[in-house]
Amino acid sequence: MLFAYVHAADIQDRDGAPSVLKAIRHRFPWLRYVFADGGYAGQKLRKALRGCGQWNLEIIKRSDTAKGFEVLPRRWVVERTFGWFGRCRRLTKYWEKSIASATAWVNIASIRVMTRRLARYCFPS
Repeated sequence: MLFAYVHAADIQDRDGAPSVLKAIRHRFPWLRYVFADGGYAGQKLRKALRGCGQWNLEIIKRSDTAKGFEVLPRRWVVERTFGWFGRCRRLTKYWEKSIASATAWVNIASIRVMTRRLARYCFPS
């Protein structure tokens, strides 16, 4: 995870995306590609991103002809990450009283995932 941005629950994901991308652009100016699901499609997000620098926005949509479950490219990465975060009991419910605390716990969970992944290479079995 590169960045976490916590906002109020009454903000639609599409409306909160420009704030996230502006903050990411400030910290990581070399990033260019954004992969998003169908909820971010439309001109509203593209117009909001015009003032935030050069972005290549790719909407990952499910095929109209698909039947049943289908793994979508790039989208599974986000869902997998949420699954990893779900293993942290503190993140299973929204108990935090401040945005700073919620952001800190998401960052701690991300650090935990990364350190466990790196530890596998330190101690081969």
